[in-house]
Amino acid sequence: MLETLSLAAAQTGQYLHFDRLGLDPVALDLGFFTLKWYSLAYIAGILIGWWYLLQLLKRPGAPMSRQHADDLVFYATIGIIAGGRIGYILFYRPDLLTQPLAMLRLWDGGMSFHGGVIGVTIGILLLARKHGLQWLRVHDYVACVVPFGLFFGRIANFVNGELWGRVTDVPWAIVFPRTGSNLPRHPSQLYEAGLEGLALFVVLAFFFWRTQARYEPGKLVGIFLLGYGASRFFVEFFREADEQLMWLQQATGLNMGQYLCLPMIFGGAYLIATAKRRRQRVEPIVGESVA
Repeated sequence: MLETLSLAAAQTGQYLHFDRLGLDPVALDLGFFTLKWYSLAYIAGILIGWWYLLQLLKRPGAPMSRQHADDLVFYATIGIIAGGRIGYILFYRPDLLTQPLAMLRLWDGGMSFHGGVIGVTIGILLLARKHGLQWLRVHDYVACVVPFGLFFGRIANFVNGELWGRVTDVPWAIVFPRTGSNLPRHPSQLYEAGLEGLALFVVLAFFFWRTQARYEPGKLVGIFLLGYGASRFFVEFFREADEQLMWLQQATGLNMGQYLCLPMIFGGAYLIATAKRRRQRVEPIVGESVA
């Protein structure tokens, strides 16, 4: 019934059609070189996140120096790309395991945030071990900058007209042509940009700048995990499940994204609850340079 009414309303022009927004996935096309907004989203997230990380490190008690942060950009970038792609294949497209060349086609899309988190965590562990840093405190600082990448990534998803929401009759629904139908849907990409990006950034910024959370190892990471997990879990109720995993949602009522968020929610709650016992006296800063 909802789809019938929504289709009728869409055909009468009641809802906004995505193709009327004038958005193009390609930001720059020189013929021999094409640059997409999705690529720019990754670049912007990394560069702005790096800049913000340097601002955080200026506060007393920083767990690493400027040079450590510069090295971290390399580790994090590799972790995001490798972890994001491997996570996507394992969680959403295991069929690609039999297609080695397709696994490498990053330009065709297919990245998992949950996989990227694992990849970045491994990168932080390697950096911390190499330089003798406290990995959990480093992770606290990194957690504060991640919302930048989430925000730009979700905006890029919207510009691409992908990862759309479920059919709905809300006034702000949008008809996405790539769905193969004229049914209006939730612009769930924007919901995620607002919650996972803007709102989570504000919450983490408050706890970093206005409280002593950075002196309680794991607390900021916990806030991030809980905040992201809860936000993503909620928005997934408005987002269309991946076609190849629709069976999971139909069978259980939850989709893959929500199942992957559950460990984040519980893990985040645990880190927050146990943060005070890890509180420690921190020196003003960890080394201005590295030998």
